[in-house]
Amino acid sequence: MPSRPALIARADSFFQISARGSTLGREVRGGIATFFTMAYILVLNPIILSGATDVHGNQLSFGQVVTVTALVAGISTVLMGITANLPLALAAGLGLNAMVAYQIAPQMSWPDAMGLVLLEGVIICALAGTGLREKVMHAIPMPLKMAIGAGIGLFIAFIGFVNAGFSVGAEGSPPVNLGSGGQLAGWPVLVFCLGLLLTLSLLARGTKGAILISIAVTTVVAIVINAIADIDDAAWGLTVPALPEQIAAAPDFGLIGQFSLFGSVGQVGVITVVLIVFTLFLTDFFDTMGTAVGVTGEAGLLDEKGRVPRLGRLLFVDGLATVFGGAASASSNTSYIESAAGVGEGARTGFANLVTGALFGLSLFLAPLAAVVPSQAAAPALVTVGFLMMAQVSKIDWTDQSLAIPAFVTIAVMPFTYSITNGIGAGFIAYVVVKTALGKAREVHWLLWGTAALFLVHFAINPIEQLLGVS
Repeated sequence: MPSRPALIARADSFFQISARGSTLGREVRGGIATFFTMAYILVLNPIILSGATDVHGNQLSFGQVVTVTALVAGISTVLMGITANLPLALAAGLGLNAMVAYQIAPQMSWPDAMGLVLLEGVIICALAGTGLREKVMHAIPMPLKMAIGAGIGLFIAFIGFVNAGFSVGAEGSPPVNLGSGGQLAGWPVLVFCLGLLLTLSLLARGTKGAILISIAVTTVVAIVINAIADIDDAAWGLTVPALPEQIAAAPDFGLIGQFSLFGSVGQVGVITVVLIVFTLFLTDFFDTMGTAVGVTGEAGLLDEKGRVPRLGRLLFVDGLATVFGGAASASSNTSYIESAAGVGEGARTGFANLVTGALFGLSLFLAPLAAVVPSQAAAPALVTVGFLMMAQVSKIDWTDQSLAIPAFVTIAVMPFTYSITNGIGAGFIAYVVVKTALGKAREVHWLLWGTAALFLVHFAINPIEQLLGVS
C-alpha cells in the first residue's frame, strides 16, 4: 500500500496542484468554502420542489428531495473534479428548479416534468460531444468574457445582500430598499454585517482561509445570538442557526428513477414540449458558460485567448449532471457560481471538488447539521467574492465603444434582472447590433449571430407562444 507521502505526490501530479500554484491545504479549504456557500441548496431545492404541485395535485417528499439534492450534487461535483480538473462544483440550478416546479409541473405529472429535464441533459451532452457548445464559447470576444465574469461578480454580491436581508424588495419605487422599510433592523442583519466586516478585514490582511474562518465564526455568533435573544425563526430565512435535535438522519432514495421521458407529449403536445425543452436548454447552456468563464477566469486558468481548460469535458459533465438531476427528480443540476468562494480560498484544481463532493455525500446522513449555517453567515462570502470578480473590468478597453457598450450591458443586466443568462443574452444582442451599426458586421463570428438570434427568441418567448396558440 502506498505511503501517505506517495499518495499526496500522486494527487499532486494527477490534479496538477503544484503546477497551478496551489497547495493541498488551499484545495481543502477551497472545497470546504465552496460547500458551505452552496449548502443552502440542500434546503432551498427541497422547499421549491416539494412546495409545488403537479397537474394531478401531487407533491414531492421534502426528505426525499433533500436526499437526491445531496446525492446528485456530490456525484456531479466529484465527476467534474476528476474529469475536467476544475474547481467547479455542481448542484440543482436555481431558476431552473423554479421553472420546473412552477411552470412545468403544473402542466403535467412530476415524472413527466423530470423526464423533460433528463431529455434536456441528453441534448446538452450530445452538443458537447459534437464540439458545437465549445465553439460557441471560443467565438466570444475576450472583453465580453471579462464582462461576464464582472457581471457575475455583481450578481452574486447582490444575491449575498438579498439572502442576508440587507437588500429587500419593495413595492413601487425604489424596487429594493436598505433592509425592511429603508432601514436595517433585527439581529440576523447585524450578524451579516459583522460577518461581512470580518471577511473583508481578514481578506485585506491576507489571512489564509479568510472566507472559511468568517463563515465558521459568524455561524457560531449567530447560534449564540439566536439562543439568548428573542428572535422569530422567520427572521433568519430558510436556515435557523440552532443546534439540531439530531445529528444524523437516514437518507431516503425513493425518488430515484421516477421519471418518464415522453409522457409529457401526451399531456401538453409536441410544440409545448419543444418550447419547454428549448427554454430549459438555453438557460442551462448559458448559465454554465457564464459560470465556467467567471470562475476559471477568477482562478487565473484561462489561456491567453480566454479559453477555459478542458472545456469539452466540463460541458459534457455539466450535461451529465442535468441527466442525473432528471433521473433522480432533483431538477437540472448545473455549475455553481458559488465555486468562486473556493477559488477565493485558493482552490485551483479539481481536488477541491473531491472535498466539496465528499461533504455533499456526508450531508446525506448529516443534513440536519449541514443546515445549521444561516444565509447571514454564508452571504458575506458571496459579497466578498463579488468584489474579487469585479477586478476583471480592468481588462476591458472602455475606449472601444463596440466592446465597451456590450460589456456594460452584460454587467448591468445580470444583477438588475437577477439572471446570468439574461445578462449574457442582452450583451450578445448588443454586441451584434453595435458592430452592425458601426459597419463592422463582418467582425462578428457567425456563431454569435446565431446565438444572438436564439436569445431574441428566448426574450420573446411569450409572444411566440401566443402566436403559436400555446401557453
